[in-house]
Amino acid sequence: MISVQAIERLLAALEPESVDLIDDSAHHVGHVGARDGGGHYQLTVISPRFEGKSRLERHRMVYAALRPLMQREIHALALRTRTPGEP
Repeated sequence: MISVQAIERLLAALEPESVDLIDDSAHHVGHVGARDGGGHYQLTVISPRFEGKSRLERHRMVYAALRPLMQREIHALALRTRTPGEP
């Protein structure tokens, strides 16, 4: 399992106020990516750097930051990205 600390280190450039990681890998046992060692995660990131950015731009920012983990450790990632003022 990927640690929240590892995610937070990679997301540091986004200056997140909050990072919440949920491991859903157990729900995907037997799935091709899971068999190869990649996990399925839900990630919520709250950052002021998302201000004025579209959802697509925000997701691209997160994927760019997590690129080193996307090759093996992360197979699937459900993202929720918000600014501090968004519900």
